[in-house]
Amino acid sequence: MGLLLKAALGAAVVLLIGILAKTRNYYIAGLVPLFPTFALIAHYIVATERNVEALRATIIFGMWAIVPYFIYLLSLWYLIGLMRLPWALGSAVLCWVAAAWLLISLWSKWH
Repeated sequence: MGLLLKAALGAAVVLLIGILAKTRNYYIAGLVPLFPTFALIAHYIVATERNVEALRATIIFGMWAIVPYFIYLLSLWYLIGLMRLPWALGSAVLCWVAAAWLLISLWSKWH
């Protein structure tokens, strides 16, 4: 039953994004996937299984995790002018992966 509810929630989010994409305020569709659903779950789990200091470190890392997402958006913005959409999306994801790898490497080294 839980799996069915999660699938229904996922489908509802996809429908909401599709509906918003067709409105005058289409850009709001880009905000919906950024609702901190998984962050809420991760923060709750870290806080209950570790301690407050681990949660604080997770929060700081989450703040830095905005950088790979920004790099994804910036690279996609640039690449959609140079290549077809599927290639631009794939390339932007690779940019995100590279930035995320760099972030994790630096965090592991200095934290």
